[in-house]
Amino acid sequence: MRPCVAQPSFQNARTYLLAGWGGILKSRDLFRIAALATVSILALWPQSTFAQSSSSAQSGAQSLPPVVVASPEARRRAASPERRQTRRATQTAQSNRPQPQRGVGFVENPRGAVQGYVAGRSMAGTKTNTPIMETPQSLSVIGSEQIRDQKPGKFDEILRYSPGVIAGTFGADTRNDWFLIRGFKSDDVGLFLDGLQLFYTSYASWKLQPFNMERVEVLRGPSAVLYGGSSPSGIVNAVSKAPPVEPIRYLETGVNNLGNAYFSFDVGGPVATPAENGKVFYRVVGQVQNGGTQVDFTPDNNYFIAPSVTYKPDADTTFTVLASASKQDTRGINFLPYVGTVTDAPFGRIPTKLFVGDPSVDTFKREQEMIGYRFEKNLTDNFTFRQNARFAHVDVTYRGLIGNGYANLATGDIARYNWYAKNTANQANLDNQLEYRFDTGPLEHTMLFGVDLRSYRIDDYQIFDFGGVPPINALNPSYGVGDIPFSTAPFRNFLLTQQQLGTYIQDQIKFGSFTLVLSGRNDWVSTSQGDRPTGATQINREDSKFSGRAGLIYNFDNGLAPYVAYATSYNPVIGVNSSNQLLLPETGEQAEVGLKFRPNGFNGHFGIAVFDLKRQNVLTTDPNSVPPNLQTQTGEVTSRGLELEAVANVAPGLKMVGAFTTYDLFNSKHTDAALLGRTPTNTPQQVGSVWTDYTFQEGPLTGFGFGGGVRYIGPSFANDANTLVVPSVVLGDAAIHYEWQNWRAALNFINVTDEIYVASCASPTSCFYGDRRRVTASLAYKW
Repeated sequence: MRPCVAQPSFQNARTYLLAGWGGILKSRDLFRIAALATVSILALWPQSTFAQSSSSAQSGAQSLPPVVVASPEARRRAASPERRQTRRATQTAQSNRPQPQRGVGFVENPRGAVQGYVAGRSMAGTKTNTPIMETPQSLSVIGSEQIRDQKPGKFDEILRYSPGVIAGTFGADTRNDWFLIRGFKSDDVGLFLDGLQLFYTSYASWKLQPFNMERVEVLRGPSAVLYGGSSPSGIVNAVSKAPPVEPIRYLETGVNNLGNAYFSFDVGGPVATPAENGKVFYRVVGQVQNGGTQVDFTPDNNYFIAPSVTYKPDADTTFTVLASASKQDTRGINFLPYVGTVTDAPFGRIPTKLFVGDPSVDTFKREQEMIGYRFEKNLTDNFTFRQNARFAHVDVTYRGLIGNGYANLATGDIARYNWYAKNTANQANLDNQLEYRFDTGPLEHTMLFGVDLRSYRIDDYQIFDFGGVPPINALNPSYGVGDIPFSTAPFRNFLLTQQQLGTYIQDQIKFGSFTLVLSGRNDWVSTSQGDRPTGATQINREDSKFSGRAGLIYNFDNGLAPYVAYATSYNPVIGVNSSNQLLLPETGEQAEVGLKFRPNGFNGHFGIAVFDLKRQNVLTTDPNSVPPNLQTQTGEVTSRGLELEAVANVAPGLKMVGAFTTYDLFNSKHTDAALLGRTPTNTPQQVGSVWTDYTFQEGPLTGFGFGGGVRYIGPSFANDANTLVVPSVVLGDAAIHYEWQNWRAALNFINVTDEIYVASCASPTSCFYGDRRRVTASLAYKW
């Protein structure tokens, strides 16, 4: 492969900024780079402190007023110069229109809790504290209260009621969290934690725990201009629980009808310290989960702990350290044939409980550790510096006998092949942001300057063998074949490394009721593949690419906010295709027109978005590869669609969310002309949902509540020619809960009618059953 030559200016910049990032970036290197990146801020710190002290002395103030660090807009309003006050006084009634009451004493933190189901602010779309109604992009926020009410079993289940998202595309798989955004697989490049990417390739995937989420944000459409390499269809940003200002003591235990039980705890609050030493807060979140699933011999055992500490030396400075460690023990998913799951085989249907592997052979183990921090400093009333960093490590071992179609269809014997994968990956992220707020005449600016770095390395070892593995009967399985040795050499035995440097700038310009967002970014990326046994570099490539975004939104007095946006994206994919060649970078572009509506005096909002999204060099599975279903890239896929969303705290105790998505997804360019206009496999094109929850607020039933939801998942295809259809399905969920004093008891139902359905098929030999009925009883106590 002929390498692309990067721009000459990149060499010096990359040499300086990525020093120490070559190879596996160790945690000490991350903090060394973080210290270097902070030098300029520390140099400004004494000057800014002196300026604030001088200003206080001149005004006669004895001490700094209380400041909410996460809300620089509030600081801006409080410190507005006289000329701005005069100008605002002459503006239209837009600035004085009645605002819906969101709860007495509740001030929303864009990284914190959501009151009820309705969020008003988020940092996902702009990396600044921005109202959702002033963000010209489709954005949804799922708060911890909605997560608690719906009781998701794993992270991707949190997304089931969000527009534009299809979650759990591999059905009841317990290994990973899977989701599509606007028709494109995004769990590998579109998953972020606390604003930093959790990229994965091969089997080195990450596992997030629903119990540790404060909120989950779904940003639809290209977002690479702020986040670098990511899915052009959008990102999902999970926000971790952080140390609280008020003490929290929470315990919960539960068990489901499959015998899977758990115990969770969440404790934290302020630490007593002398006043002159600042304030310290802590939190420890953890869970132990153990038990079976709907598939025989397939446990779902998860253990995690997530401690965090926040230090606030003064009202303008916040430093939070976030750490976590987790372990999972389960087994691989069943790869089942289309005939016998979607349609009848001569022997009928394959039972959903069938385990195609062998308990004496199969295993899937993941060990995962992370440590990082968030630093924020208000240098002046107009300048804020933020620095986010994280180092993450994951180690996955996957061993199993994998289904591969029928050895004998008449008798129901399923063929299998031998499989082993060992993946170890390290990822380090560092994101520096400087926010500057100022006016130019009638225009109010919030400018953001950023530099971020990412280093990723994976030790990728995979081997398979078709020989020596006996078939298994779908109706009368026999186990105990023992460990079968491999007679072949590994087909992947590589060290893959990618280093990325990005610089970005953004200006949010407000003029009356208009908000214009202009963003631009350039990335420089170096990707290499090395031979694992020798360490010698086999292939390398350097790329450089610009991405941009422009969005305009107008807020009417009646709560309507139409917007228009255009964005491009760049995603430097790491990994190799089915021919063991480096994957090409993805690019994308999207035009979006939408309307947001937040009625005056109503605690809720509605949204509609129409989009035209193109994704080039799309990753797909190759059913003809050896072994089957390895990654490959084809020309271009287009997704054109419509999204509807409604979320509201309708009345005291009554909350609801609703969503509907429909799009036309097709190959707009393809190396095989016969597949032009066809829809990729494993991808439903319609999805809809509605969920409501009500809790009695008075009377003899005070504290008693119930909820319910309906989900529709449209049809999809099991082959590239679109001749094998996976039918649509309607699923129901329900909840009953009761709160009394400090106790909360709940009963949650997933797929309450116990529908047997196929979630999707990646190919005619790779189909996956969806979740059967799951009933979870839980009991919680807080004090």
